[in-house]
Formats: sequence, structure tokens, C-alpha cells
Amino acid sequence: MPSDPAQCCHDLWEHQFREALKARLLRWVLGVAYALRPKRASLVPRLLGMIVVYWLKPKQSRDRLPKDPVYYGQQGLIGLSNDLSVDTVIVRYRQGWFPLCHIGPMKWWSPSERAIIVPAAIRIDRNVRRLLRRGKFLVTFDEDFAGVIEACAAPRPGKTPLTWITPQVMRAFWDLHAAGYAHSVEVWDENCDLVAGLYGLAIGGVFFAESRFARVENASKVAVAVLHHHLAQWGFGIRDAKWISPHLASLGFRLVSREIFNGMLENLCSKPTRLGRWEIDETLDTPNWQSGCAGRLDDEVAQRPAVLKL
Repeated sequence: MPSDPAQCCHDLWEHQFREALKARLLRWVLGVAYALRPKRASLVPRLLGMIVVYWLKPKQSRDRLPKDPVYYGQQGLIGLSNDLSVDTVIVRYRQGWFPLCHIGPMKWWSPSERAIIVPAAIRIDRNVRRLLRRGKFLVTFDEDFAGVIEACAAPRPGKTPLTWITPQVMRAFWDLHAAGYAHSVEVWDENCDLVAGLYGLAIGGVFFAESRFARVENASKVAVAVLHHHLAQWGFGIRDAKWISPHLASLGFRLVSREIFNGMLENLCSKPTRLGRWEIDETLDTPNWQSGCAGRLDDEVAQRPAVLKL
């Protein structure tokens, strides 16, 4: 294990977020197929209409989103906007909106329900605690943001090679990282290889998780455990994961309505933001951290079971 974690990272300033033509064409084809799946096809006519209107609008106004949007579908489609500047993204995340798009102008969403968790309520299983005690992996913050986001965008073994983390999204989050809002968690093995990680956006007392990856079993769970211990220590109120999944439900995530979520954002995002580079707090004893039992939401939310919608 290297004594200096920085030895593990790449030179971030040399990274160029690009996509080969073949990969771009494949993303377009798979993106169309994804949009036409039964659970999403109902939004296609609305999307096509929005795209036509978008390109017909004057350049100076086409990237504005409505202040009081209509939310279309269960996924909560708001509109189209290629404005991914730092200030705009921060304002929109504070409103509970986020960008996700495979092809065409960037789509912005605010689902009717959000998967969230209080950081201290995360469930850490025995295998992960064992790995943490053994010191099998080295965990760092903000050492290789570009490497993490590229790994998150890369095809996964056994899964359809379709990603929403396009070069446009990578450049936007790189700017947010440079501005001190976006952060990465890296997990390194004994050979100094990046084997897992995640990245997200911190605004006030909310951490908006974007994506994660793992090349070694349980390595990404180690990243989550270390991140949550720090978020709890630093006073973060919730971590947002957008949509629920069986894996997230097993970790303790629960669904809340858009209204409840937006109310939480109004309160938590007004807190001071922990801007700038994050560093590991070596005094935190994550292997023995008593997580999984702290941090209740309000009574209505805490008693509501997770509803899995896959």
C-alpha cells in the first residue's frame, strides 16, 4: 500500500472526456431502444414534441426550464436544457431536478418519489466490516475524480453497454468538481489499482449520489461505508440516490414523495456547503461504527416501507 495516496491517481488535468464515434453510434441505437421499452414508451411523443420546440426556440431562451414545471410521467420529466454550467446545475439540484439523457438535448427529471437515506442509517454487513478491519483497500477522497467518472461510464460485464454519463455530463461534473461541489470516493488495492469508486454532488447538507462502479467484489460497499461515516460526522442530513433498487433498499434507503423531498432540500440545502477538496479523517473508526440504527426521518417517512419499482 503506498504511503502517499496521491501516487495512486492520474494527472487529472490531462484528462480529455471524449467518446469514439463507434461508441457514440452504439449509445444512440441503444438509447432509442431504451426509450421504446414499455415502461417508458408513453413519454416518447411528449419528448419528440419537446425536442421540436427546443430547436425552434431562439438560442438565448431554449435552455431555460419553467419555474413551475409540469412533471410528466412517474419519472417526472421536466423539460430539455443543455445548460450544465456550475451555477445552473446547483440551482436546479436545489429544486430536486437532475439531468439524465442518452441521446439528444439534455433531459431534466424530478421523479414522483425519491430514494433517500440518513447517512448514519446505512447498513454495513459483516463482510464489509471485515474488509475494513483487514485494511485490504485504501480509500481516498478526490484523488482521481476523472478516473472514477470514466469508470462509472464504462460498460459493465454482463450488462447492456448503455450509459447516460456522456462526455457532456463528464465535463459538467468536472467543472463542478473544480468548483468544489462534486466529489469522488476511490478504492485502491495493494497494487495501487483503482478497483471501485463513486461520485456525487454536495450541496449544503445533502449529498446527491450520481453513480458508482466496482471491479472487485464488495469494494464499492467499502467506499459507501467510508463515505457515509464521513457524511454523518460532517452533519449531512440525507443522501439522495434518485430511484430505488433492491440493493439500495437492502442498505436502508426509503422512498419519499417529491413534496417531502423538496421540503427537505429547502431546509438542508440552505446549510453551508462543504466546498473544496475532501480528505479522509483518519480518526474515524469505520469498521466499528454503529451505523444502521440512527437517523430517523419524520414519522410518516420512517414507517413507510420501500416500494420497489424496477
